Amino acid sequence: MDNWPFHPVVRMDGGHWVLDLTRPPPTGWTPPFTWTVGRYDEARPWMYSTDLFEGRRYHHIGLDLGGPAGTPVHAFADGRIHAVGCETDDGGYGPTIVTEHDIQMDANHDHPWAGTSRRLWVLHGHLSRDDMARWSAGDEVAKGEVLGHLGTAEENGGWSPHVHVQLATMAPHGIEMQGVVAPEDVPAALKAHPDPRLVLGALY
Repeated sequence: MDNWPFHPVVRMDGGHWVLDLTRPPPTGWTPPFTWTVGRYDEARPWMYSTDLFEGRRYHHIGLDLGGPAGTPVHAFADGRIHAVGCETDDGGYGPTIVTEHDIQMDANHDHPWAGTSRRLWVLHGHLSRDDMARWSAGDEVAKGEVLGHLGTAEENGGWSPHVHVQLATMAPHGIEMQGVVAPEDVPAALKAHPDPRLVLGALY
């Protein structure tokens, strides 16, 4: 991506597979690439069955970057740590880091934010426990710095290794940021949580 202003959150060398999670994958199917992308603004009515989701929340508001457990997760831009925590519910985020960024972009970038300034919060969920003790709220992070690593299913809420990346235009309370919402809440959620491809790039 020529002139792209941000660092990759996960380096997906060799290509990636964009998942369709509106329905369950066929039994025994595995993606043809090591790296996968789970889409933003996608209804997944079959997927979220634990008590955490109350049987109603299934519309995905973040974007998932999947790969092997232990894969580094990088800061997309300079910023600071807003919160560090662990959501322990079955199906939850597990170890999670939220960063805060002040984005000031020159007008010469080929980007919807070119020539503007904004403050943004970014949740990185389903990480490894090993990195949690390294960070505290207020710590500075540099563009490209390793924030953490993809966690195993045993530590990340029960999911295949991936990082859930979600943007917010308002500061969350700690790591609290609903990653999926009920259908009637989708319009407001999309307004509060812009498309992560604004920082991740044109993954699909």
